[in-house]
Amino acid sequence: MDATLSGEAVRAGPAAREQFHDARGYGRPVGGDLELAPVEAAHLLYRGDLAGVDGAGFRAFLASTAVSETDFLVYKDLRDRGFYLSPARADWPGVTHDVAGDPAVDFVVYPRGSGPWDGDVAYRVGVVGEREAVPAGDLGGVVLAVVDEESEITYLETARPDPTGTSGVALPEDADGDLLSDRVVLWDPPARLYDRGFYGQRLDDQGGDALQLSLVEAAHLARQGVLDVDGGAGAVLDRGRAVEGDQFDRRLRVYAALRERGVVPKTGFKFGADFRTYADVASVEDLGHSELLVRVLGADHVFSPRDLALDVRLAHGVRKTMVFALVADAGGEQGGSDGVTWLSVERLTP
Repeated sequence: MDATLSGEAVRAGPAAREQFHDARGYGRPVGGDLELAPVEAAHLLYRGDLAGVDGAGFRAFLASTAVSETDFLVYKDLRDRGFYLSPARADWPGVTHDVAGDPAVDFVVYPRGSGPWDGDVAYRVGVVGEREAVPAGDLGGVVLAVVDEESEITYLETARPDPTGTSGVALPEDADGDLLSDRVVLWDPPARLYDRGFYGQRLDDQGGDALQLSLVEAAHLARQGVLDVDGGAGAVLDRGRAVEGDQFDRRLRVYAALRERGVVPKTGFKFGADFRTYADVASVEDLGHSELLVRVLGADHVFSPRDLALDVRLAHGVRKTMVFALVADAGGEQGGSDGVTWLSVERLTP
């Protein structure tokens, strides 16, 4: 069977509709004919179901500008895994208008055993090469199919989680501390600040009272009116900005947002992240494992797929979920009421 390329679609005759669409979910019916996206036509050429497109076989068609080789590799892989899928094109069966208008989505994948005629969607998939840039704002609710230079495909599932927990403590009215070069020490802190709130770290693990606070913890407590240091909250903020620049304000906003959500953030340095988090802290004596690794980024951040894969692999290796906290600039409208958008990324095997 031969087909013809017309604009951005491939036209096949009446026999193709029954053979390819009705039986196997390829393309969309147009009149009595079948219209195929170039990637669908490439797959049918690869299988030998189509003899040619305007006389071109699979090798010539894949080398043309009509089809992306990375799109083809992902399409073929998902078909090999037993899925029916459609290109995210307007008026294609099973493709809603919001998906067709989303530049981050390339394919709509249906549950195994289902097709475009059933109305169920398993995944919305976006295809990228390992060297492409991926804007953070495009992610969430899409599966990123990353094709590396050896044509291996890594699937990363992205979502917009809502981190919450039950960790909370009634804060004391005041606590005196000394501002040092990059931390604050409380020499006589209220016991519940550490024991129940998991603020800071004991200076002496043999039972001493002194409590060390990171600058971000200290700035948060100073803003809450709990911590008193020379120069007040402004002194802690100035020290944090001197140490970290604008990143300190972003990290402080995320820290405060997590605390307000009942989640305890602690340093994630050992894992290459900004924070590790605990959702349900009743007592430091019964702490359990942290659940999330949080990296703080600007809302306009652009990912490298390699960096995403590295973060996700590391988080998976320590049994945690990788979450990116995307912080809008001051006065920006992005994110929730606290100016933070949460983005989780996990490895997926379709």
